[in-house]
Amino acid sequence: MNINLPNFNMKNLVREAGSTISRVVQLTEEKLGTTERTEYDLHFQNLAERADVTKSWTEKIVRDTESVLIPNPQNRVEDYIFEKIEKSRPKRLSNLEHLALDMIEAGGDFGQDLPYGQALIKVGQAEQKLGQCEHDFIATSGICFTQPLRKFLDGEMKTITKERGILETKRLDLDACKNRVKKARSMLGQQSKDGISPEAALEQAERDLRVAQAEFDRQSEITKLLLDGISTSQASHLRHLHAFIQTQVRYYKQCTDVMDQLQRELAKMGPAKPRLRINSEDVDGPPSAMQSCDSETNSIVELDSAHVELDLDDDGSAQFSAIDMGQAKALTHLLEDFDIDFDTSAITTVIFVTECSPVSEDYMYGKQGLMKGLVPRAFLEMLDDEKDDERDRPANIAAF
Repeated sequence: MNINLPNFNMKNLVREAGSTISRVVQLTEEKLGTTERTEYDLHFQNLAERADVTKSWTEKIVRDTESVLIPNPQNRVEDYIFEKIEKSRPKRLSNLEHLALDMIEAGGDFGQDLPYGQALIKVGQAEQKLGQCEHDFIATSGICFTQPLRKFLDGEMKTITKERGILETKRLDLDACKNRVKKARSMLGQQSKDGISPEAALEQAERDLRVAQAEFDRQSEITKLLLDGISTSQASHLRHLHAFIQTQVRYYKQCTDVMDQLQRELAKMGPAKPRLRINSEDVDGPPSAMQSCDSETNSIVELDSAHVELDLDDDGSAQFSAIDMGQAKALTHLLEDFDIDFDTSAITTVIFVTECSPVSEDYMYGKQGLMKGLVPRAFLEMLDDEKDDERDRPANIAAF
């Protein structure tokens, strides 16, 4: 059986092993401070420092951008694996699309003919559009921003790191040769060792030093050229950043257009009426359920203290408590100017009202019979109480 073994060159192996040992010795002595080292020039140090800062911040920006685009770390790892094996990423539904599907399904179950069901379906369809906009934004952002930056890290920056490592190796070889030259010079005039005269050892050490110096200078120039190229790379990154911002602006504009359209469609369906909470009972719209009577028939009743809540769909709940009626009482007309089927201009009802505590600019607290609650100021006309001066009521008059 024939076995083909690689053709090892023992001289090269011995030479490489000797070089590795000399580098380790040189690096150890530098760490201990027992030997000198060749320092890079100031310009090279500035370039190297800028390269390190660029690499560190670019990696962080790419990670943060990917975290914004794909918040789920498991999905990011999965996408990275599929990218490495050169397979297409699986299509996933975003959170907005999951919400859209549930809203559309709920709207169908509640009834497409009912206002709430119709609204759920329209909102679900809008959420689907937002989800599609999000998919487009993620894909476009990856193409115009994260992928070029990652390509820079995987390509140019890795090359720079590799060449800097080679340069550091050349520097260690150069310093080791310098130390051998110093040692050979110190042995001049002494007896030959191992059959090699000190002059021959010095000549060989100086020859190795010249070769090491030439290799170091050549590698230093190569590394400097690569480090200078970072300025060009940053200019390219600036263009990618502008493209990312344009993509982001377009994405938010699309989302705004979708929501504006949804708002208009919901408005056509009829705006939601404010909800009045009277004695823990919800009443839609302004308190028009007050008992009506002719304008010539006035009913005067006492107004007791009660706890009233105004609950609007958009602004949450604002609580009011009635103030003492012994301090301020007023007699008003409640004018209900609504569209009605029969021919009359208004229905007038006499009720007692008082200011809410805290005072509300839009509502007053009123009572008629067993009905009590908040009444919009816009539907009130304060009456002159000159006829009732004997009751010590303030004469407050306000027009509708």
